[in-house]
Amino acid sequence: MIIFNSLDEIKNIQPCIVALGNFDGIHLGHQGIIKKAVADAREDGVKSAIFTFSNHPRNLVEGEKGIKNILYQEDKQRIVESLGVDYYFNLPFDSIMMKMSPEDFIDKILIDILNAKGIMCGFNYNFGYKGKGNVELLIKQGSEKDFSVHVAKPFTVDGEVVSSSLIRENITIGNMKKCRALLGRYYSIGGEVVVGNRLGKTIGFPTSNLNIDDGMASPPNGVYRTLCIYNNVVYPSITNVGRKPTIGEYCKNIETHIFNFDKELYGKNIRVEFIEKMRDEVKFDSIERLSEAIRRDCNEAKKKHEEEGRIL
Repeated sequence: MIIFNSLDEIKNIQPCIVALGNFDGIHLGHQGIIKKAVADAREDGVKSAIFTFSNHPRNLVEGEKGIKNILYQEDKQRIVESLGVDYYFNLPFDSIMMKMSPEDFIDKILIDILNAKGIMCGFNYNFGYKGKGNVELLIKQGSEKDFSVHVAKPFTVDGEVVSSSLIRENITIGNMKKCRALLGRYYSIGGEVVVGNRLGKTIGFPTSNLNIDDGMASPPNGVYRTLCIYNNVVYPSITNVGRKPTIGEYCKNIETHIFNFDKELYGKNIRVEFIEKMRDEVKFDSIERLSEAIRRDCNEAKKKHEEEGRIL
């Protein structure tokens, strides 16, 4: 996959079918659009492409009140590449892009720069200045300027239309099972393991700690049954998300205890996949009570991992 991070980088693009969208989360609806773009491009003997933004358009206007991201950029890129896309146009949404008319977006971006011969998008896709461009305009312009347009129908799970906003809502309430149903994979958080307060190690439950980015959607404080991926190996684990109220007041972070694992992971990259929430975070009146609760949580998580066929 060839990646372009600015308009200036885009040159000599071969004819392609372009999937348009923010693709925040690459949920099942997004995957359907991307897979069709890839399949149709192969059938037509052209390249497949995604055109998306490296920042959410609403965040340019709303700032800190804007949208929380579901995926880090590198994770979004990794998933897109796994779907077989040839070109990945991942451009910043800036003031120039924001003020561009829908017609100019079609003529100057899609046709002149991206060499689009076909367009794939969702039923509610909007583009151009103040989002005035829509699928009806794309279809009209396509018939006049000789590019095809495919508009995906709403993709539903259990009667609900799958959307990034619905996924964010379920992340923030800790409904990890629903997140998996909407994403087609476990919701996950990855990053570099940082040094914590080392309390877990002293009480027999060493943890690998990840910081939480304020710009990302994150689960509510609590204990979760999880999987931890390190060096492409999946390990059963248990994770606390929160501020460690029993021992003080800390910034919200992620602490993952990997069962039957004794490697040092400081400075290494891991990914934590969330299976289900087990309980809320609790402030205990002593370290001993905290240790007892952790032991109970670990036993419960181990039992469920074993029932699901994972080797501990």
